[in-house]
Amino acid sequence: MKVLHFFKTYWPDSFGGVERTIHAIAESTAGHGVETQVLSLSSAPDENTGRIGGHMAVKARLDFELASTGFSREVFRKFDTLARQSDLVHYHFPWPVMDIAHLRSRHGKPAVVTYHSDIVKQRLLLPFYNPLMQRFLSDVDAIVATSPDYLRSSATLRKFKGKSQVIPIGIDEDAYPVPTAADSAWRQSIVSEPFVLFVGVLRYYKGLDILIEAADRVRCKIAIAGSGPIEQQLKRQAERLKRNNVIFLGEVSEQHKMALLHACSGFVFPSNQRSEAYGVSLAEAAMCGKPMISCEIGTGTSFVNKAGVTGLVVPPSDTVRLAEAVNRLLDSPEEAERWGRAARERFSDLFTAEKMGQAYAELYVRLSNRGA
Repeated sequence: MKVLHFFKTYWPDSFGGVERTIHAIAESTAGHGVETQVLSLSSAPDENTGRIGGHMAVKARLDFELASTGFSREVFRKFDTLARQSDLVHYHFPWPVMDIAHLRSRHGKPAVVTYHSDIVKQRLLLPFYNPLMQRFLSDVDAIVATSPDYLRSSATLRKFKGKSQVIPIGIDEDAYPVPTAADSAWRQSIVSEPFVLFVGVLRYYKGLDILIEAADRVRCKIAIAGSGPIEQQLKRQAERLKRNNVIFLGEVSEQHKMALLHACSGFVFPSNQRSEAYGVSLAEAAMCGKPMISCEIGTGTSFVNKAGVTGLVVPPSDTVRLAEAVNRLLDSPEEAERWGRAARERFSDLFTAEKMGQAYAELYVRLSNRGA
């Protein structure tokens, strides 16, 4: 079966949460007889078109970006051609250009949408986009939510409950490197134990300003690994507030990330807005058997980190409760170890790429048989 994935960005131009998910789906469904192509936009389409692992990344030229949306004239022609060569089209929502391409193409192939997030940051534009969005979601054959929490809490998804199902995002443990002695030595030279860790892109909805605010109540180091749009703003905040226990590590290699994950006392993920729909970094922490701290925002973060089972879930933007949660990990090592073991078990049960790939392959077959 030939499947075409369609999203605005993909590796090597970008490799965030959605891109990682597309990559994991492509690789994990290959063993079920699925041949994947991924169409996305790029400012260097010729150079960045090529094979990635077992699948093909195809690029159309990015003309400009507006309100976090990439636009391209070329992409419509490429989408038409690739969709007609495929047995099924797999969209990744949200991206309004994708909606237009689908409705314009009339390719006639079964279509599934992985619904990654509601429209949050651009909600002032939602009334203008809503008619197109509703038409697009009505027209596709199936919608996949990445957690039961998001399916329950999304006003948009509630309207399409009859054709929606949940397939959690899974990750491939074998794709992650095992930290070497040199990686561990690097970690020890950067941050000493005990410390809690955040890994991710530094964006407005990650709640890192709240974590920095809370840092003076926390009795350990806080390591922040990653870069992003608000990095300098966060560094200025930490400097202004004299939060000397906050360490900015910038972008780290996969080897160094795994060294940090294995050494930390716990993983803290203070995202405080619904733009954080899942939290692949939480699944990585669970894979490493780490207790987790996250915020209750009605999304998949509370599905990956189950309150009182794999860690602690606190109210969003509450500096006192966030600091208390971090200190509890330090003060109750037996409890933290129990949460870590449960996190690892929950990862094995729910969040592996193998389980995700099987679920998507079964969905693809069901949709293809329905259209036959």
